[in-house]
Amino acid sequence: MIKVGKPMKQFDIHELVPFELGQFNVAFTNSALWMVIGILVMSAFIFMGTRRASVVPGRFQAVVELFYEFVFGLLHAQTGDKGLKYFPFVFCIFSFVLMGNLLGLIPHSFTYTSHLAVTFALAFIVIVTVTLIGIARHGLHFFSLFLPSGTPLWMAPLMIPLEVTSYLMRPVSLSLRLFINMMVGHILLKVFAAISASIGIAGLLPTLVNVGITGLELLIAFIQAYIFALLTSIYLKDSIDLH
Repeated sequence: MIKVGKPMKQFDIHELVPFELGQFNVAFTNSALWMVIGILVMSAFIFMGTRRASVVPGRFQAVVELFYEFVFGLLHAQTGDKGLKYFPFVFCIFSFVLMGNLLGLIPHSFTYTSHLAVTFALAFIVIVTVTLIGIARHGLHFFSLFLPSGTPLWMAPLMIPLEVTSYLMRPVSLSLRLFINMMVGHILLKVFAAISASIGIAGLLPTLVNVGITGLELLIAFIQAYIFALLTSIYLKDSIDLH
C-alpha cells in the first residue's frame, strides 16, 4: 500500500512566538514569518537592481525594470493616466501575492497565499481601498455605480440589489480564486512527491509528473498574481470612471 502522508499538513499554522493581547491571540506564526521573508526578498530584489541604476541597464537592472514596466503597463491599460497615482498600491499587491506564490514552492517553506484568511484579507483591503477612492473622487455620486446608466427607473428595485450583491462578492471571488489555485497545486505536489519516495526507482513516472506540476505551478504563481493585480486595476477603473 502506498502511503502519501498527510498532504494537508503543509498548511498547518504554527506559533513561533506566542503572544496574546487580551482575548486575542496575536502570536507570530510561520505564516507571518514567510510574509516577512517575502517582503524582504522583494525589497532586496528591487534595491539590488536599482542601487547602481544606469542609462544602459545591466541584466539585474533590466529584470527589475521589466518587472516594474509589466505592472505599470497592466495598470495603465485598465485605468489610463488617471490611475497611475495608484501604481504603488497595485505594485505592492502584485509583489506580495507573487512572493507568496513563489516562496511556497521552496521545500519546507510555507505558502501564505494558500490560506483563505490571507487572501480574503488582501481582497478586503483592495475592495475597501477602491471604494474609498471612489467616494473621495465622486462623493455620493459614486453609488450610481449600482444603477447602470440607461437603466429604466422601474427596474431600480431589481438592479440595485443585484449590483450591490455583485460588488460585495468581489472580495469573495478574488480571494477564493487565489486560495484554491495555490492549495490544490501544493496538494498535488505533495501527493506525487510522496508516491515517488514510497515506490523507489519505480517512482520515475510520478517524479516526472511532479517536475511537470512544479513547472505548471511556477506558471500559475505568476498568472494568479497577474490576475489579482489585473482585477484590482479593473476595480480601480470602476471607482475612477464609474460605469
